[in-house]
Amino acid sequence: MTQASVDVGFRSERGPVLISLMLCVTLVAIDSTVIATAVPSVVEDLGGFSQFPWLFSIYLLAQAVSVPIYAKLADLYGRKPMMLLGIGLFLAGSILCGCAWSMPALIVFRALQGLGAGAIQPMSLTIAGDIYSMAERGKVQGYMASVWGMSAVVGPALGGVFSEYLTWRWIFFINIPLCVLAATMLIRNLHEQVEHKKHQLDYVGAALLTVGSTLLILGLLQGGEGWPWLSLAGVGIPSAGALLIAVFIQVERRAAEPVLPLWVFRHRLLLTAGLVSLGVGAVLIGLTSYVPTFVQGSLGTGPLVAGFALATLTMGWPISASQSAKFYMRIGFRPTALIGSAIAILGTFLMTLLSTSSSVWSVAVFCFLIGAGMGLVASPTLIAAQATVGWSERGVVTGNNLFSRSMGMAVGVAVFGAIANSTLPSGTDTHSAADLATASNHVFIGVAVMAVLMGVAVAFMPAVRATDSPA
Repeated sequence: MTQASVDVGFRSERGPVLISLMLCVTLVAIDSTVIATAVPSVVEDLGGFSQFPWLFSIYLLAQAVSVPIYAKLADLYGRKPMMLLGIGLFLAGSILCGCAWSMPALIVFRALQGLGAGAIQPMSLTIAGDIYSMAERGKVQGYMASVWGMSAVVGPALGGVFSEYLTWRWIFFINIPLCVLAATMLIRNLHEQVEHKKHQLDYVGAALLTVGSTLLILGLLQGGEGWPWLSLAGVGIPSAGALLIAVFIQVERRAAEPVLPLWVFRHRLLLTAGLVSLGVGAVLIGLTSYVPTFVQGSLGTGPLVAGFALATLTMGWPISASQSAKFYMRIGFRPTALIGSAIAILGTFLMTLLSTSSSVWSVAVFCFLIGAGMGLVASPTLIAAQATVGWSERGVVTGNNLFSRSMGMAVGVAVFGAIANSTLPSGTDTHSAADLATASNHVFIGVAVMAVLMGVAVAFMPAVRATDSPA
């Protein structure tokens, strides 16, 4: 690992900065889900029914692949410029989405939104790591995580209200005053003094990482859905992405200032924290994708009840994350994450016991249990990773952690989709409650396996004690 090479100071009013960060994260989180209930209105207005899944995929894809680039630039030029750039791109994308004249145009503008979101999410966590002490970061991350829990409930409801009573375009226009407010608060209250010097930007590495990860994630997301796994696209696209990533690794060995330094993968704590984050992403996508399917298709409930069952997952997470500092300050990061892993593994095991005779309350309790465990895993491992490096490397470490979570979600989509498709009867688009229960059960077994692997990664983390220091 390199020594911190950038001198930075802060004169920040932390309360307004935290409100600004939470507001930014709220925008990103809500726009991940808000359009779901507005799809019928969008399709009725713009057409392109077969293309609407790209409204979700392109947003998540653009967000995921841009995270490492922004993270590196933040270490070179400061967090504040990258955060404001992200807000600006998100604002421009929102305005253009609200004015979209066709489905292809809307998809392109959603990609622009995703590029803005790719800066906002890592910068929010990095700035919080900069201005809050070790003992405070657990509670702050709990606040951040609560935003996602709120958005899981508010997003779809907000999309439905705008679509029914106004127009779906207000889903995007509502972002305009919120983006302006967040940027204004950040400009006024966050003050960085960054030592500027000439840098050798790693353009080749950035291009290889962006294109390679795009192809890899796209292949995993669309495999089995957009194209068959054994087709030319199903094999060729992810293979091309993997090849470019291999070339990227060789380029980074010789780069003066690599966009993703390889020491991140040689440092045991950072490597295991990245593997833990990958497992977190896989578990999350498995539950968020198949819990609503099971509750609606196998238990016979409506979308609202299914949403409640899943929302308990995102309720348990911020509660435990906000309390995690009490644990890791006393017993260390790894023991805290091991406790969380045990709770999450127990919850996923209980999910495998669900059947058509189970109650919705059982699903909700099990999801809450998993969320509580994940909050004690994700927050301490990220904070531990941030604590091992100086200011000039914290952005890269945070970005790598979030990028690993995105990769875990892409892998989870591919693996769990293959499991479900191999279980359900072929040749029909309608399935019985028993068929859906069986397929969901097999997926939940896969989620439990991923949770166990996540726990194994936690066990291999080096023992590091948390020592508090001023922000």
